[in-house]
Amino acid sequence: MLKGFRDFIMRGNVIDLAVAFVMGAAFGTVVNAFATDFIGGIIGAIGGTPNFGRAGFTVNDSKIVYGSVINALIYFVIVAAAVYFFVVLPMQKLNERRGADADTPAPSDEAVLLTDIRDLLRAQGGGRV
Repeated sequence: MLKGFRDFIMRGNVIDLAVAFVMGAAFGTVVNAFATDFIGGIIGAIGGTPNFGRAGFTVNDSKIVYGSVINALIYFVIVAAAVYFFVVLPMQKLNERRGADADTPAPSDEAVLLTDIRDLLRAQGGGRV
C-alpha cells in the first residue's frame, strides 16, 4: 500500500503539478498586489475610488453591493492578461522557433506499434507487406 503511494508521489507529473501550484499561488499574490495597489491607484486617481468593494445602492433598507464584483472582474482581467502575455504568448513563440506544428498530433501508441510490426514483417519476408 505504501509502495503504491510512493510510486504515485514520485511520478514526474505529480511533482510538476505541485510545483505549478506553488508557482501559481505566488504568481497570484503578485498579480493581486499589482491589481490592488497599482491598477487600483490609477482607477482611484481617475475615478476617485480605488476600491469598489463597498460600492452599491440601497433598496428598501437593504444594501446591494456590486463593488466586490467589479473588483473581482478587474482582478480576473489582469490575471488573464498576465497569463496570456507572460505564459501563453511566449510559449507560442518558442514553439514557432522550434518548428513544432501544433496542428499535427503525435502518432498514437497503436500507430507506432503497427508501423514497427509492418517494418519487421518487411524485413523478415523481404517481400510485399
